[in-house]
Amino acid sequence: MTMQSQPATIRPEATTEKSERAEKGQVVQSLSRALNILTILGAGEVPMSLTELAESAGLSPSTAHRLLTTLQQDRYVRFDQATRRWSVGVQAYMTGVTFLKTRSLVDIAKPRLRRLMEESSELASLAVEDNGEAIYLARVGGPRVAQAALPTSERTLLHCSAVGKALLAGMPEARVQTILQQRGMRQFTRTTLSSLPALRDELTLTRNRGYAVDQEERVAGMRCVAAPLYDENARVIGALSVSGTNRRIEDTRVRALGEMVKRAAAAVTTEIGGRVPA
Repeated sequence: MTMQSQPATIRPEATTEKSERAEKGQVVQSLSRALNILTILGAGEVPMSLTELAESAGLSPSTAHRLLTTLQQDRYVRFDQATRRWSVGVQAYMTGVTFLKTRSLVDIAKPRLRRLMEESSELASLAVEDNGEAIYLARVGGPRVAQAALPTSERTLLHCSAVGKALLAGMPEARVQTILQQRGMRQFTRTTLSSLPALRDELTLTRNRGYAVDQEERVAGMRCVAAPLYDENARVIGALSVSGTNRRIEDTRVRALGEMVKRAAAAVTTEIGGRVPA
């Protein structure tokens, strides 16, 4: 007697679940593509045509147009009939403004400061400029961090500190001149830069390598390496640093620490929605 195989029974609910998964996958893919288009528009300095956007996003013109019109309905993008070009819409701006209102530089920087302290075994700090001085907003130290490495004040002048020089290097020349005229260039140690030409050379070096160095210029026996933080307009808004004694931060460690701080500062800049100047 030959047994005939019975056709597989397909449960209706299984078909429904598969259909729902496929639908969700399509929705996620469409959302990802739409957000990518918005990112491309935001990164551009001028409005873009449909062809340019489609090519940049790796999409067909028809798919790109469908996503753009969807974004246009909620004002995330806008279309100029005269030029036939697309640009970021007012709702995207409003969403960005909300982020700017709620972001906290200290909260965003603290995890990076802790990682920086752990990687360097030195004191990690966050500073911003306030009335021509650098003010420390957060510091992270551990049991291995020497107490001698702690800054002696919550504030410091800019010309004699790594965080200060990182801030100055990102400022317009007119702002630098104003600060130095108001605050002066007091000499704290034998290595403090107390002349404008010497400081200008140091700021140029800082811009070129992406980090600043304090060679016992504020406190004898202490060194510091710092890198700048930038906002969404590529304006300097703060600096991250690592500090330690000159016995711990020897000449051979300065470059490695500089690259370490620079990476951390770039990560914080990205996380706050900023961008590093070109």
